[in-house]
Amino acid sequence: MELYSAIDLHSNNSVLVILDGNDKVVYERRHPNELPVILAQLAPYKKKIQAIAVESTYNWYWLVDGLMKEGYTVKLVNTAAVTVYDGLKYTGDEHDARHLAHLLRLGILPTGHIYPKEDRAVRDLLRKRAQLVRCRTTQILSIQGLVSRNSGRKINTDGVRKLDEKTIGQFCGGDDVLALAIKSNLAVLRCLDEQISKLEEIVLKQAKLKPEFKKLLTVDGIGPILGMTIMCEAGDMERFEKVGHFASYARCVSSSRWSNGKKKGENNRKNGNKYLAWAFVEAAHYAVRYNERIRSFYQRKQAKTNKIVATKAVAHKLARACYHVLKEQTPFEEARAFA
Repeated sequence: MELYSAIDLHSNNSVLVILDGNDKVVYERRHPNELPVILAQLAPYKKKIQAIAVESTYNWYWLVDGLMKEGYTVKLVNTAAVTVYDGLKYTGDEHDARHLAHLLRLGILPTGHIYPKEDRAVRDLLRKRAQLVRCRTTQILSIQGLVSRNSGRKINTDGVRKLDEKTIGQFCGGDDVLALAIKSNLAVLRCLDEQISKLEEIVLKQAKLKPEFKKLLTVDGIGPILGMTIMCEAGDMERFEKVGHFASYARCVSSSRWSNGKKKGENNRKNGNKYLAWAFVEAAHYAVRYNERIRSFYQRKQAKTNKIVATKAVAHKLARACYHVLKEQTPFEEARAFA
């Protein structure tokens, strides 16, 4: 008799359900998030369990890794794609787990990619770097805002980095409280610079671009760190059958829903990989700064829309270009990407 299992995973407990081939509940119980306990409950059914569906929540690493180590076939559930009949009056954790096991038995369970454990540490380190980079940008924008509001003058990023006691005093006009606010942002900014540099140094020592991803370095705006970020977040490119699938995964595609020439609403804008989306936006900023053709494209878009939409348009172009570069293993051609 074939059995199908699902685990509804929460922060401190999990609901384990096992169904037979007729959707009859063989086992159903809530357990604390302790791997030995869950493995002990699964052990009597191990030979008959075809696969185990695990929700893709923020804390799935320990459970999926532990189950796979014990020889179970694990399916990581794409929870955003799971549909449940909305006419139900009552649902609970047990119902959710049974539904996942039911979809698993039918072979229609939406699943996500289980990133290899051995590569996950570097990927998470790059994600930490991206978080610190965003924090650094916040400090820069805060200083620029303080200067602009209180002096009517503008200061660019290079100017912010070069600030010292004398220049801060000039911007503040003798206001010690304002000077303290700027110095506080500046101290945090320099601390973040130091930590980001350390993370980049460690990443470059511990990981290298795989041969099939080295062509990313030919793309304008993408250096070793962003290249590795894209490599780690994209994973196996064979997952993406078409360029549109990759662009959608990178959140570069509009989520609007249209019918008969009219907008009827929006789909889930958060579907996809937010870290990959961030990487392509970062690449777009650099590409616009250093490539004349890309800058011209950006300026045309900006004239029709705004800076944010124009930057996303460049990011979309770069994402599509990277797909072809990686699939065809050919260098980046700006004329082809930004015709």
